[in-house]
Amino acid sequence: MTLTAAFFYLFAALTVASAFMVISARNPVHAVLYLILAFFNAAGLFVLLGAEFLAMILVVVYVGAVAVLFLFVVMMLDVDFAELRAGFMKNATLGAGVGLLVLAEIVFLVATQFLKPGALPAGIARASPIPTDITNTEALGRVLYTKYVYFFQGAGLILLVAMIGAIVLTLRHKPNVRRQNISEQNARTKTTAMDVIKVPSGGYTIPDKVAAKV
Repeated sequence: MTLTAAFFYLFAALTVASAFMVISARNPVHAVLYLILAFFNAAGLFVLLGAEFLAMILVVVYVGAVAVLFLFVVMMLDVDFAELRAGFMKNATLGAGVGLLVLAEIVFLVATQFLKPGALPAGIARASPIPTDITNTEALGRVLYTKYVYFFQGAGLILLVAMIGAIVLTLRHKPNVRRQNISEQNARTKTTAMDVIKVPSGGYTIPDKVAAKV
């Protein structure tokens, strides 16, 4: 076994193990930490494949921003995880069906590696060879913004809808909490924003109206 193959199996095993711990960890903070570990090992796999740019993006963007953001959101929001787990059995059938579909796709992709070159149907495209005369970033940009530009834009729209949905689901208005009302602040006048008090000569006493506010 070569050194490259040994590192591949190491990174692959750690990635799969970390991904399994993400969905099986009871503590959501631990799940996010396992997700960060999975990202690091996936970045190692990209380096072995010669895609250094994707590896750096995975570490800088997903680990440095997305995963840390998830961690802060989980720690700061008062999310009732017991209530979220209560609906697990209700959606277990649908989740099992989706899981079996993804497993079938993975098995199909792995099985194609052991088939003969002419065994695949003509409609299935093969992977393009890695160009050696340009950088990895330029090669990725040429493919992403020419051949797969519509898929790239579609993925961006899906992520935008997912972000808006997550904000709507987690936005909760608690009673007895002061919030800023910009329109009310802009529409206030002198009578509503301040109290003009005429101080009598010989002393000063706080009026009952002002004392009630204090």
